[in-house]
Amino acid sequence: MLFKDTTDVGLIDRFQLGAFRYFMRYTDPVTGLVADSSQEGSPASIAATGFGLSALPVGVERDWLSREDAAMRALKTLRFLRDSEQSRDTLATGYKGLYYHFLDMKTGQRAWRSEISLIDSALLIAGVITVGAYFSENTPAEKEIRDIADMVYARANWAWALDEQDTLALGWKPRSGFLPFRWHGYSEAIILYTLALSSPSYPIPPKSYLSFGNQCDWKEAFGKPYLYAGPLFIHLFSHAWIDFRGIRDAAMTEHDSDYFENTRLAIEVQRDYAARNPEAFVGYGKDCWGLTACDGPERSRRLRDGRQQHFSGYAARGAPSGPDDGTLAPWAPLACLPFDEGAALSGTRHILSAYPGVVDEDGFIGSFNPSVPARTAEGWMNTRRIGLDQGLLLMMIENHRTGFFWNLLRQSAPIRRGLKRAGFTGGWL
Repeated sequence: MLFKDTTDVGLIDRFQLGAFRYFMRYTDPVTGLVADSSQEGSPASIAATGFGLSALPVGVERDWLSREDAAMRALKTLRFLRDSEQSRDTLATGYKGLYYHFLDMKTGQRAWRSEISLIDSALLIAGVITVGAYFSENTPAEKEIRDIADMVYARANWAWALDEQDTLALGWKPRSGFLPFRWHGYSEAIILYTLALSSPSYPIPPKSYLSFGNQCDWKEAFGKPYLYAGPLFIHLFSHAWIDFRGIRDAAMTEHDSDYFENTRLAIEVQRDYAARNPEAFVGYGKDCWGLTACDGPERSRRLRDGRQQHFSGYAARGAPSGPDDGTLAPWAPLACLPFDEGAALSGTRHILSAYPGVVDEDGFIGSFNPSVPARTAEGWMNTRRIGLDQGLLLMMIENHRTGFFWNLLRQSAPIRRGLKRAGFTGGWL
């Protein structure tokens, strides 16, 4: 049985180091960009690059990497971001200080006809701010890291992305302009709004955060008010950098909660949904859960029990309101360590025991669906490892173990200022 005799600490060590190794293996040595996935030929993801920058301090603190090596790796990425083309050209790296979602790993040019992505730019710049905060020594390399980090953050024109409306656009393309969707309603965009509100050059007004939150979907879960979002990643991404324990915005104050406690409820909702298993998918249970955004099977096909199931590939799966087609992310329970250690470890151990094929190279694959017939219990598998998943897992494990990112960024002026402008009060603020 895989990892049966491994201690909890050993298990956590194994997957945190495995996640770190993703960034060592899939970062371009010249541009410093990080591949979206382990698949050969994958373009860079700017969000994964932000997670890759954030991974470097963990490598230093855990003696996986020297401080000097980590600083030089950070500088490669930061110098590329500073010097790459920012223009309306369709092959530029970015525009208005923001970045295209996917870039060519070696040239840094726009890939896959992708959009200037507000949320992915925010995750990238969160990583930039992280290395700027961590590398604080009085050496030429670390001074340069801080200088470039400040410049990259100051250059991002968040106010432009309002496009004369109250909330931020999801993205922009050079030929068609802004996408017809906005960031409003509870989502992973709290980190985006925090950085945009705090900008030293192009801040958005506080009313934008109020507009972002005024379409939130409040429900009740286990007798408590619950700010609903189905996919698990929504409840995790901003927490990688921001410690929400004990701080509240106006909505959380009104409902006597905070975003940390809300994520704990989201985990309970996922486990309860999987235990009830209303769609009767194979494997689901209180220790087999993890409905989130991930790749899944495509086209309609027959399940192990003979039912016909429609699949649509990549989807933001969620609980309890769906969508749900039996596809799970095996890394998701372990990423919940800071919120519910027991649920995270029991879920991880069960998945490893029942579905050992979800581990490849140094860590978890992207997703699997045991309801789909196959030669092994795992059923259908997306065997690629995904940069976003590995980065989130690494950061959440470290926050659980030491509170590293939360403690570091509590002292960050951009984070503190942005949260205060959003109306957060209490706790460490």
